[in-house]
Amino acid sequence: MTARVLAILAAFDEQHHRLTLSEIAAAAGLPVSTAHRLLGELESWDALQREADGRYVVGRRLWKVGTLAPVARQLREASLPAMEDLYEATHENVQIAVREGRHALWVERIHGRASVPTLSRPGAPLPLHATGVGKVLLAWAPRDVVEACLDELTLITRYTITERGRMLRELATVRRLGYARTAEELGYGTCSLAVPVYGQGRQVIAALAIVTSTVRSDPQRFASALKVAAASITRRMAI
Repeated sequence: MTARVLAILAAFDEQHHRLTLSEIAAAAGLPVSTAHRLLGELESWDALQREADGRYVVGRRLWKVGTLAPVARQLREASLPAMEDLYEATHENVQIAVREGRHALWVERIHGRASVPTLSRPGAPLPLHATGVGKVLLAWAPRDVVEACLDELTLITRYTITERGRMLRELATVRRLGYARTAEELGYGTCSLAVPVYGQGRQVIAALAIVTSTVRSDPQRFASALKVAAASITRRMAI
C-alpha cells in the first residue's frame, strides 16, 4: 500500500503538476480503480487537491510537511524577522522563494490588506522567466537549467519576455545590478523586485522579493530595502 501511494505522489514533478486520474494511474502503474480509491484517501487528507476540471494537484498539507525539511525550516526561521521589517517599511507583499528544478517555489509570504493581490500560492510552481524571484534564481542557476528555461519561454502576458537573446541580456543585468525586476510579466497590474539570498560560499540559495502594483513601483527605494533585508537573512543563515 505504501509503495502504491508513493508511486502516485511520484507522478507529480516539475513538468507534471496537474494530472488527470488516468495520467496518474498510468504513471504509477496502477489500475484506474485502485488509483481512484487511493486518490480519494489522499484528497481527504489534503495531500492532493482535485480542481474544478477534475485534475489533481499537490495539496497544502503535503506542502506544509515539505516545509519542515531542515533547509526550508531554517530559511523560514532566518527570513521571517527581516521579512516582517521589510513589510513594515513598505506595506507591500514580501516573499521568499527557492528554485526547484525549472520553477520557483515560495517558502514564506507576508501579505497585507492594502497590498496588491498576488497570483502565487503555497507550493505552486512559479515560472523562472516571468517573476522577480525566478529571474534572480535563474541568473545564478547552473547552465543546464538556464538552457532548459530558455527553450521554454512561455508567453503569459504581452509583457512576458520570450526572446532568448533578450532574456540572456536580462539575466546579465540582474547579475550586474544585484536585483531583478518584472513589470506585468506574470499578471497585469503587478510588478516585482527581487534580490538574491546567499548561503555558504556565496551560493545563491533563495530570492527575496516585493510584489507591488505597477503604479507604486519605486525600483531604487525597494531594491535598497530588499538588499538590506537579504543581507540580514544571509547573516542569520550563517549562524
